[in-house]
Amino acid sequence: MVIMSSPLTFHPVLQRIAEEVAAAPDRGRPADYIPALAACDPHRFGMAVAELDGTVYGVGDWRQPFSTQSITKVFTLALDLAREGDELWEHVGREPSGNPFNSLVQLEYENGIPRNPFINAGALVVTDRLHTRTGNAADTLLDFLRAESGNEQLAINKDVAASEATRGDRNAALGHFMASYGNIENPVPVLLDQYFHQCSIEASCADLALATGFLARHGIRADGTRLLTQSQAKQVNAIMLTCGTYDAAGDFAYRVGLPGKSGVGGGIIAVVPGRCTLCVWSPGLDERGNSVAGVTALDRFTTLTGVSVF
Repeated sequence: MVIMSSPLTFHPVLQRIAEEVAAAPDRGRPADYIPALAACDPHRFGMAVAELDGTVYGVGDWRQPFSTQSITKVFTLALDLAREGDELWEHVGREPSGNPFNSLVQLEYENGIPRNPFINAGALVVTDRLHTRTGNAADTLLDFLRAESGNEQLAINKDVAASEATRGDRNAALGHFMASYGNIENPVPVLLDQYFHQCSIEASCADLALATGFLARHGIRADGTRLLTQSQAKQVNAIMLTCGTYDAAGDFAYRVGLPGKSGVGGGIIAVVPGRCTLCVWSPGLDERGNSVAGVTALDRFTTLTGVSVF
């Protein structure tokens, strides 16, 4: 093991990881059930590390924008939690699901209350509540990501949003089912439009590593203002650790040892509280919807550096 004494020495570690990933034979397959993502090259790879002061550096395709997808669930959770506090937890749980991210099964057993904010049903509830409080959840999220990343060029890919809408029947079913229990406040078509646009924001590893920095700074935004209390930041990080990689969260915690959130666009963000944030991207996914190279890269990062929450 090579234990690093300073974030500045992460550079050679990132380079070594990129070389190891390039030599790996299994890179997974892109999310072909979303037509706009099916053509992504699974051999693309980028990784970035952002320090607490906003210094960011990376390797490979770390400046290449990609479809953020479920990574955005972390930010909508934080934005809504900042507005309504613990009331949110009356409408969504905090436990791992153990089922696929778009499962309908648990909702019926649990009376329309999703198991956690990172499965699709839970994310729909959070987006719905954020939309009620802001008038436009997707635009509120986009403004936040632009501000935290310092990149005003971040945008929603309308083609990806439209592509998701054509395959959105399962999400529509989740929304209508929860609405039947009174757990959705806005019309389901409005909610779905917001949700699909939220997931279709494009950003790079550099952008997302920077935007996640408030969780490493215990709730403090890039401009020094507070978004979350220290306790709320701890809560978001804890849910990322236990629920952030679909039904593979236990294996991710075992291998990587950091709070993380993946998306089927191939990205994964990770947090080292009090030290730095990371984002890795490679579009090839495993059977559970997580980037094959991304999980490997984060596993190697924590192994080589000794940096972990454990």
